[in-house]
Amino acid sequence: MDAPPDRTAPTDRQTPENPESTPGPQISPTAESLRCQELAEPGQMLKSLQWELNRIQRTVRQTLQSKLQGLVGQSLSSLNENRELASSIQKMLDTHSLRIRCPQCGHASILRVSPRKGMPGGAFVLDHTIDGKRTFHGGSSSVPPIQLTAKPERKATAAAKTQAQPAAAGTPETKVG
Repeated sequence: MDAPPDRTAPTDRQTPENPESTPGPQISPTAESLRCQELAEPGQMLKSLQWELNRIQRTVRQTLQSKLQGLVGQSLSSLNENRELASSIQKMLDTHSLRIRCPQCGHASILRVSPRKGMPGGAFVLDHTIDGKRTFHGGSSSVPPIQLTAKPERKATAAAKTQAQPAAAGTPETKVG
C-alpha cells in the first residue's frame, strides 16, 4: 500500500524527494518571497529588497577581498606592469563601488603605483583625501594588505561648486559708477 502524499511538498515541480512530480518552472526562494511581498505594503517590500541587496553586496565584497588576498605581497618586474595591475584591481573595485581601507589611517583609498628611486617596479601607494588634502600612504614595492570598504559618497560642497560655476559664468556683470 502506498503512503499518503505529503501535502507540504511542492507538487508542481520535480524535487529530489519527489522525482515523479511534474517538472515546472524553478523559482528561487528569493523570487518567491519577493512575489509574495508584492502584495504586501510597498514600504515593507522595499525594506526586504534593500536587505537582499545588502546581502548580495556583502557577498561580492567578501569574495573579492578573499580572491585579492592572493596578490598581497606580490610585485611584477616593471613600473608599467605594476601600474596595470593596480589599475585592473581598482577598475574591478570601482565596478562594485568599493575601495581599499588604508591600514595606516582607515580611510577609503585608491590603489596606485608611483615611481620611486631604487624601486624599478615602483611603489604601491594608497591615494585618499584627509581633511581636504590629498594624501598617499604606503610605499612598499609589493601589493599592500587589502581590506575592502564601501566607496564614500562625494562631498556635497564639491558638487555644489561644480553646479554653481556654469550658472555664474553666464550671468553678465553690471558696474555702477
